[in-house]
Amino acid sequence: MKVLYVIVCAAAPASDVGRLVSLAQDAGWEVQIVATPQALDFIDVPALEARTGRQVRSRYRKPGEPKPPRPDAIIVAPATFNTVNKFAQGITDTYALGLMAEAPGLGIPVVVLTFVNAALSGRAPFRRSVESLREEGVVVVEGSDGEQDEQPWELALEALVRPA
Repeated sequence: MKVLYVIVCAAAPASDVGRLVSLAQDAGWEVQIVATPQALDFIDVPALEARTGRQVRSRYRKPGEPKPPRPDAIIVAPATFNTVNKFAQGITDTYALGLMAEAPGLGIPVVVLTFVNAALSGRAPFRRSVESLREEGVVVVEGSDGEQDEQPWELALEALVRPA
């Protein structure tokens, strides 16, 4: 079974990321949740761990802790203005961003499902970041505009090739 990392950012739709987990599992993926430190307050960690059978990760592992499986693909959702810009700039100040920064260089497919309001998504830094990520092969999908809490999770999965 192929491993999908779902990297969750701190935004309202994060509380519903279990829907993405279910959709991915139904499509044949084994799911590992990675949360930004701030996202931990937005998600139901015990429920996600029960659903995936894996510990939710939010920090680098300590020496002696087992390595998680290497991802075959990554979905970043809901991806915030801050995370998209940091990803494009190669900033790795969290475990989640470190994984995201390495993925294009390792040939791991990455889909970013944004959750950014119109005031921020129209800004030049954000537009440049999206273009930069796309130039590196990252698929950036416009999600909710930040005004609704609902996120079109299925769009992120549709952007990935179905696991073999």
